[in-house]
Amino acid sequence: MTMQLKNKKERSLKICVSGAQSSARFGIEALESAKIVGNIIASHGHVLTTSAATGFSLWSAMGAKDAKGSTVGFSPASQEKEHVDIYNLPTDYFDLIVYTGFGYSGSDLLMMRSSDALVFGCGDITTLNDFSLALEEHKPIGVLQGPWQTDELIHGLIQELGVRQETIIFDTDPRRLIEQIIKKVHVSRVQNHLM
Repeated sequence: MTMQLKNKKERSLKICVSGAQSSARFGIEALESAKIVGNIIASHGHVLTTSAATGFSLWSAMGAKDAKGSTVGFSPASQEKEHVDIYNLPTDYFDLIVYTGFGYSGSDLLMMRSSDALVFGCGDITTLNDFSLALEEHKPIGVLQGPWQTDELIHGLIQELGVRQETIIFDTDPRRLIEQIIKKVHVSRVQNHLM
């Protein structure tokens, strides 16, 4: 049996989207922006990874599915019954759910490590935790700026900590942000291959 691997340029990237589970306080504009982000990722032929949760994550998965894209959700639960009955989390819009059994923190770490890049939208403390994990993993990071304060908190945090900003992109336009992230991942792969 012969297997043919795709050319490196043809491989789909796994782009993670992180944001607040309860996006209601951020308004419909935040949810619509999540949907746009997911749609753009899928339109470029890449896989959306996210928390198999409600809010920003769910809406990004909805956007990816609208564009006929692939979605992978990471669950804190160890099985579907626990995911639905105990955590009260959705299963719709996810092609695959990875039931980690590691709670939210553990599933977030696996999600980060399984992704090539991360995009952050409106968020809460969990989103900031995801951001710190992404920094530790040295992943390309995109921060969607909007009528929420998450982007300002992240910007202030990286300035306060003296974090090098060359792997972090801030933008108000979802399409431009995703396209810059894709370029950043490709450049990073070329640089790592040459080392």
